[in-house]
Amino acid sequence: MEFQYSAEEREFRERVRLWLEDNKPREARPDDGMPMREFDLAWQRKKYEGGWAGIAWPTEYGGLGLSLVQQMIWYEECARARAPLEGCLSIALNHAGPTIIAVGTEEQKARYLPPILRGEVVWCQGFSEPGAGSDLAGVRTRAVADGDRLLLSGQKIWTSHAHLADYQETLVRTGPTTPKHKGLTWLICDMKAPGITIRPILTMANNHHFCEVFYDNAPVPLSDVVGGIDNGWKTAMSTLSFERGGLSAGRAAELRYLLEELIDLARERPAPGGSGSALEDEEIAAQLAVLRAEVAALQSMVFATISRNAEGGPPGHEASIDYLCCGELLQRIRLLSLHILGDEAVELGGAAEHWGNPYLGDRYYLIAGGSAEIRRNIIAERVLGLPRSY
Repeated sequence: MEFQYSAEEREFRERVRLWLEDNKPREARPDDGMPMREFDLAWQRKKYEGGWAGIAWPTEYGGLGLSLVQQMIWYEECARARAPLEGCLSIALNHAGPTIIAVGTEEQKARYLPPILRGEVVWCQGFSEPGAGSDLAGVRTRAVADGDRLLLSGQKIWTSHAHLADYQETLVRTGPTTPKHKGLTWLICDMKAPGITIRPILTMANNHHFCEVFYDNAPVPLSDVVGGIDNGWKTAMSTLSFERGGLSAGRAAELRYLLEELIDLARERPAPGGSGSALEDEEIAAQLAVLRAEVAALQSMVFATISRNAEGGPPGHEASIDYLCCGELLQRIRLLSLHILGDEAVELGGAAEHWGNPYLGDRYYLIAGGSAEIRRNIIAERVLGLPRSY
C-alpha cells in the first residue's frame, strides 16, 4: 500500500489547521459530571456553526459528505492542536448516528440525527450486562410488547455517561424462545422515561465514567426500534464496526502526539538511577524507540483500514486489530510514563495529574467495545480464518 495525500486533501488539512487554531477551546475540559457534558456539547455546537460537524456523514443527513481520509485528517489536526475530540458525544457521533443512517427509518433519521450534529443531545450505549459483557448475545434485559410499545425490564452495566445522556442505544431480548443471536432487538431508549434508574459508579480514576442502568417496565415506542424486531444482532454488529473503526482513527492520531509528549518528559526528568536525563537511560530510550515504531505501525494499519473502506460500507473485522492495538499501546505508553516519573507518579497534582491519573482512567480501553480476549477471537476467526475457540 502506498498512501499519499492528494492536493485537495492537503488543502483540506490546511483549512482544518487554521480553523482549529482560531476556534479550539482555550479552557481545560472538565473530567466529570454536568460541566463535562456542557463543555462537549458547546464544542460540538461550535463545530456545527463553523461548518465542521459530521465530516464523513452523508450530506442528506446534515454532514459534509467527505471521505474517511478527510475524517482522519480532522482527527490528526485535532491531536496536533490539542483540541478535544467528541468526548461524551462519541457514542452519538461515531456509532449511534451512523447506525441510524445505515439501517434506521427516514422518520428516525429526521428526528434523531440533526440534534446530534447540532450538539444538543448526549447518547450512551446499553449493551453490557452483569452476565453478558463479552458475550453480547447473552443479554437478558427483556422487552415485552404492549400495544404500540415495548416494556423493558432488566439491567445494564458499564454504561458510559448514562447519567448525562438523553438517549441510549439499547440491545434487548425480544425472542425468549429463539436462539440467542436471533431474538435480539436494537432500539432507542429515552433516558428520561419512567421506570429507568441510573446509578453512577465511582471509578479508580475518581470519576463517574460508568453507570448501572435498571429498567422496570420502561416504555419504548415501537417506532424507536432500529433495524426490525429480533434483528438486533445484525444491527449491533454494524454499531460495533462503526465504534471500533471510528475510535481507532481518533485514538491513533492522539497516541502519536502523546508519545512525543512522553519523550519530552523523559528529556526533562532525571534518569531512575540519577545520572543524566531519563532519555539518556538506555532501557528507557529503547522502550521509547519501540513505542514510536509501534505508533507508526498503528497509523499504517489505520491507513490500510481506511483505504479498504474507501469504496463505502462500514469498517470490516480488520478494525478490531486497530482497536486492540490502540488500547494496548496506550497502556504501554502510560505505564512507561509512570516509570519515568518514579515516586512522583503517586503524588497528587503536577506531572502525576497529567500522566498517573489517565493511566487509571484509560484502563477501560482494554474492555470497552469488547474485551481484548474477544477482539483476539474476532481477529483469529474472522480475519485469519482460524478455528473457533470454545
